[in-house]
Amino acid sequence: MRICFVLTAPFALNAFVAPAIRALLIQGWQITAVLNTASGKVADDIARDIEIIDLNIARAISPLNDLRVLFQLVRLFQSRQFDIVHSLMPKSGLLAMVAARLAGVKVRIHTFTGQVWVTRRGPMRWLLKALDWVLARCATALLADSVSQREFLVNVGIVSSNKMQVLAKGSVCGADVTRFKPQPVWRSEIRIELGIASDAVVLIYVGRMHLEKGVVALVQAFNRLAADFPSIHLVLVGPDEGALTPALAEAASCVTRVHCAGLTTQPEKYLAAADIFCLASYREGFGLSIIEAAAAGLPCVAHKIYGVTDAVVDGVTGLLVPARDVDAFVQAIAELVERPDIRENMGLAAIQRVRQNFSQTVVVQAWFDFYERQLALSDPSNN
Repeated sequence: MRICFVLTAPFALNAFVAPAIRALLIQGWQITAVLNTASGKVADDIARDIEIIDLNIARAISPLNDLRVLFQLVRLFQSRQFDIVHSLMPKSGLLAMVAARLAGVKVRIHTFTGQVWVTRRGPMRWLLKALDWVLARCATALLADSVSQREFLVNVGIVSSNKMQVLAKGSVCGADVTRFKPQPVWRSEIRIELGIASDAVVLIYVGRMHLEKGVVALVQAFNRLAADFPSIHLVLVGPDEGALTPALAEAASCVTRVHCAGLTTQPEKYLAAADIFCLASYREGFGLSIIEAAAAGLPCVAHKIYGVTDAVVDGVTGLLVPARDVDAFVQAIAELVERPDIRENMGLAAIQRVRQNFSQTVVVQAWFDFYERQLALSDPSNN
């Protein structure tokens, strides 16, 4: 079988699709990935075994460039005759699904991982929402990475309920529980590297450094907490997509206790060094980083929004607060900082929940099963 993944950036390929790619390669699939390589590097073990095609797919709306990429994708799909085209991320999804339909690809799949337009207002919200509607109509099947996201998209009329599914209990690829786990050696190693005391309470965020991920709000919350808790630290891990790192350092009232680690291939080590995972994001399809942190034994403090409500059980594996309620966010973190017993209990519950419901093995198998069903449905001999 031949499959083409279309994404905007290598970060998404490495974080979301790599586990499925590794398993597909074992089964003998031929794999092509189309993406914009300018913003990062594809993981070495993936890049050497699949075909990488570099296209200038931009995140921002760029009519002339987007039209150029659309035609390039149509020609690629027509010449290669892929069995499946599977896209992730909004812009790459729109271009890939339209191009695949024009090229006559029989199985066209898009995975929704969050809606850009949810946080927008005015004409731009309407436009972006309409583009998601077009994307959905061009796909033959759709995936949401959480049940609550699926319900949201159905309720607002973007998709029909019979066209969208969720793999297993949710997430794009699940958490690798052999990789993300409590590890005292890593805890010590990273704390020494960052100059953090062994008895300090460490808050951590892992993900894209972007305004919509609430990173600025998280630093503001940390500023309020830092005065009352002189031993807490904040670690930020992930690619800086919004040129936020200098601004975050300046905004922090205690710059020596805010650590910007940048992009890493070993987020599991930083999570093992932390105590509380914090996500102040305003929109999420699911929140893969939450369950990876949970697998490492970290309780989570996050906004109570669709997607996140699937990844965190409020009061059991973490604490959820109303979106944009800074006071509630600060109070929730303070409660976990002050109560190590609650942190420990929530962390243990988080580990158990991830291993039961969101392990990578389970989700990737569900991914395979989904492909088999879609290929069977597209085969005229089965009708």
